[in-house]
Amino acid sequence: MSNHSTTGQPAESADAPGSADDHLHSSDDRPLPHVHPNAVLPPPMSAQEPVDPTEALAEAWSSLLDNVSKANRPWLRNATPVTMHSSTAMVAVPNEFARDHIETKMRAELEELLSDSFHRPIHLAITIDPDLELALGAPDRPEDDEEELPVAEFVPRAGVSPAPVLPSDAGSGTEQSDDPTAHLNPKYTFDSFVIGSSNRFAHAAAVAVAESPGKSYNPLLIYGGSGLGKTHLLHAIGSYVLSYYHNVRVKYVSTEELTNDFINAIGTNRTAEFRRAYRDIDVLLVDDIQFLESKIQTQEEFFHTFNTLHNAQKQIVMTSDRPPKLLEALEPRLRSRFEWGLLTDIQPPDLETRIAILQRKIQAERLTVGPDVLEFIASRIQTNIRELEGALIRVAAFASLNGQQVDLSLAEVVLRDLIPEGGEAPVTADRIITETAKYFSISRDDLLGTSRAQTLVRARQIAMYLCRELTDLSLPKIGDEFGGKDHTTVMHAERKIRALLGENREIFDQVTELTNLIKTF
Repeated sequence: MSNHSTTGQPAESADAPGSADDHLHSSDDRPLPHVHPNAVLPPPMSAQEPVDPTEALAEAWSSLLDNVSKANRPWLRNATPVTMHSSTAMVAVPNEFARDHIETKMRAELEELLSDSFHRPIHLAITIDPDLELALGAPDRPEDDEEELPVAEFVPRAGVSPAPVLPSDAGSGTEQSDDPTAHLNPKYTFDSFVIGSSNRFAHAAAVAVAESPGKSYNPLLIYGGSGLGKTHLLHAIGSYVLSYYHNVRVKYVSTEELTNDFINAIGTNRTAEFRRAYRDIDVLLVDDIQFLESKIQTQEEFFHTFNTLHNAQKQIVMTSDRPPKLLEALEPRLRSRFEWGLLTDIQPPDLETRIAILQRKIQAERLTVGPDVLEFIASRIQTNIRELEGALIRVAAFASLNGQQVDLSLAEVVLRDLIPEGGEAPVTADRIITETAKYFSISRDDLLGTSRAQTLVRARQIAMYLCRELTDLSLPKIGDEFGGKDHTTVMHAERKIRALLGENREIFDQVTELTNLIKTF
């Protein structure tokens, strides 16, 4: 896709803020169940001990099983509580057959029982975990339920035969489609996603959407800070759908690319072609939707695209750095539509999850790193997964250059340079560009220009790599900072420098010294 500078293109302006809503929502319009009139209210929060939401749901579920009607009890034999998220209880069942029955015939009773247990309205969200069927055996169908229950199926675009319903043993979604129009990264799958308490609900929602596009939560919006796994889940959804459904169209796009595509379509009088490209699809995955703010014409076009897809029961999944209610320069009608489905956030990972992420990384990179080193790195870098993995690669590269084993003392030396003692200066793309130009004794214009001189190319690639590692900017946004370069140029630069870190001592020293200069006052 093109990614040209938008200078001189149609003007975009801000709009007024809209109303706020809760942090988590359901896609249906059913009112939440009322709390039982005789329910005993809990003591004030200050008088209560902190309760783990997963444990609280497990206790409430145990009580629910004792009180659910006899006719419905067999359907819950293989169901298991997953976690609580705000006022939503996530429960897993082994297959679509069980989920459809619970959704259509049991939801009201279960939500009422859960609301009684929690003394507040609770909404039930159901996801599918095929492993439950393998572990526990399929539930017996009640003898008195002879009605044929509807089976959820994904209805592809007009003119295409419906995709088959996923079998319970369909697998984990690791097979990859060869569809080049999807723009998916094959490394980002559900198998490679490390699940922890900070992202468990978002992962479960993403899996539910991938298993039944357009049915479970539509739209699904995942929000949180940069480098926490939102983009990974978008790609995983797309890869899963392409692997297990036939004749479907999936499109992944960043909001920057969407905007540039629209501006170019206007400039070339090809808006009809643009609309076909974004509306004649079955699953639309949009990254960094916050960049729609203040772009009124693009918002207008996306509003109609959203309506077209949603009305046709096509799946829409978006990511953002914050919930819709905080996107104040977004039109209220768009914000309200983003809240139609399910909103879920991803928080920075805890220590255990960070260690698990590093363990997965050393397996993928075939590195030999001891657990004490992993724990040390995980304890020093706490908020950004991309920076966490980058620190591990930096440590391994240093060891490779020096012919040393990766041990704790070596990691301490490398991270001391990577994370300087004392205060850190705010890291921005502008600061990285300025410091890189000074370091290599070149002008800022040369660094941002198009010259293919080897010295300039290498300096430019290092600056792009550092922007990716040290800031929250997306690939397209980094490209914009470098004079409107395409996001694929940034991606190539990042991969090139990362590969050279373990092979070229000069590059390693330059990146380390620049990191210190950039992060230190």
